[in-house]
Amino acid sequence: MFNTTGLMSSNKQDWSTPKDFYDKLNKEFCFTFDPCPLNPSFDGLKVDWVGNIFINPPYNNQRSFFEKGLEELKKGNAKLLVYLVPSRTDTKLFHELIYGKAEIRFIKGRLKFGGSNGSAPFPSMLVIFRKNN
Repeated sequence: MFNTTGLMSSNKQDWSTPKDFYDKLNKEFCFTFDPCPLNPSFDGLKVDWVGNIFINPPYNNQRSFFEKGLEELKKGNAKLLVYLVPSRTDTKLFHELIYGKAEIRFIKGRLKFGGSNGSAPFPSMLVIFRKNN
């Protein structure tokens, strides 16, 4: 029997976005803040998000980062939210907070996150919320 333990999860939650992939996104969206940097000196859920925000949240706490981003958008602080998350269209999170409410871009192929020896074991997607969505 094939063992799938750990295939879709990880004890490590701080995988960095591939630099070339981020640079391409930044060129398009001109990011002003990242509430989830590697080795943060602040709690991204407790600070204001202002401007165009890039979010590659810890995958074990995505809902909190989606709720925080939508709150910041509603308050008028954030103008744009771009999330990089696993493409899991069968989840409650996807159907409650994303589907029909945001632009979704499915990423062709599998990303190779920084600190990894190979490609991610899951497909990824961008979820984009704009101030006027």
